[in-house]
Amino acid sequence: MSIIEVTTPALAQQFVDINASLNKQNPHYIRPLDQEVFQVFDPAKNKLFQQGNAKRWLAIDKQGITIGRIAAFYYDTYKNKGTDYPVGCVGFFDCINDQATANLLFTTAQEWLASNGMQAMDGPINFGDRDKWWGLMVQGFDAEPMYGMSFNPPYYEKLLTHFGFQNYYNQYYYQKNLLTPLPARFEERYHKFKTKPDYIAVHLDKKRLPKFAQDFVTIYNAAWAQHGEEKAITLDQILKLFNSLKAIMDERVIWFAYYKEEPIAMFINIPDVNQYFKYFNGKLGLLQKLHLLWMKWNRSNNKLTGLAFGVVPKYQALGIDSFLIQSCHLLLNDIKIYSQYEMGWAADWNPKMVNIYKSLEASPSRHMVTFRHIFNPSAHPFERHPLMDYSAK
Repeated sequence: MSIIEVTTPALAQQFVDINASLNKQNPHYIRPLDQEVFQVFDPAKNKLFQQGNAKRWLAIDKQGITIGRIAAFYYDTYKNKGTDYPVGCVGFFDCINDQATANLLFTTAQEWLASNGMQAMDGPINFGDRDKWWGLMVQGFDAEPMYGMSFNPPYYEKLLTHFGFQNYYNQYYYQKNLLTPLPARFEERYHKFKTKPDYIAVHLDKKRLPKFAQDFVTIYNAAWAQHGEEKAITLDQILKLFNSLKAIMDERVIWFAYYKEEPIAMFINIPDVNQYFKYFNGKLGLLQKLHLLWMKWNRSNNKLTGLAFGVVPKYQALGIDSFLIQSCHLLLNDIKIYSQYEMGWAADWNPKMVNIYKSLEASPSRHMVTFRHIFNPSAHPFERHPLMDYSAK
């Protein structure tokens, strides 16, 4: 068995192919788009290379067959740094059910991270935003993954923990049948705000995309200050995101709340594009794009997925979340296209978000775990992710 660094297009293709190979026995698996994985490791496409670096490796057996992969990376603004030590990351881990192979992959990543000053590593996570490929699936193997959701064989948890990774935090997904009413308190709070003309809830209008992108930035940077984010997002970043979603975006499921025209909350959802991508085997060329347009026109997708939710801190205790969610729910019941909704993950360190999901009478659907491995535990004892400080404003 040997370890090879990914340095050529052919090896990069093997890096994405092994993920499909090791998951093919599960009929629920949906292959991510190859080009989206390639872009993560392209310095011209991923700005995190400006503040860090990444490497990829393949594990090859004696017959020359690829039996595993891993990526390691670090960047200055990674938010889960230790209190007094730098933390790197690993991701895109795949491996046959063999501890020796897994150990070699993890050790290779650890040695490279240590050579770059890191003293611990979190993973498996993404070299990018947390809405994609974040955490290891430990429950949820019996359903198709949503777009961007991690998916792996069940034995991966054992491979990580036997190497020495520990549960840094849990990530919970919840699902909801959109054809059933919300609890009565949502309607009560909805009518409370409908009687106040200073409060309004509206869905996105594609013709005014820059305006809604700016409102997203305003809400996000206020709401996520509580998460200890070290760097605010920019209008350019969100405009790029919105434009990338334009082809599959349904403006009727992207909602904003305002107080006297001030943006105070957002509820961002998109159709689950994995319901299209599952037919494409990782490719997105002209034929696949035409197929996607036909499926979209044919309304063949009845699944929604949550992308972002946030309320500006000073409005968080008023019931604005219920007003916004009920506004969206009423429209969804009118158009009757979507029947299933799965929300983006909420971590155990953010109990308020978990409680919002539970308040919707939603059902748990998946469980992911982000792990941490400390290189020298005697110097830095393991501690789980701290609870969110809701007092931050």
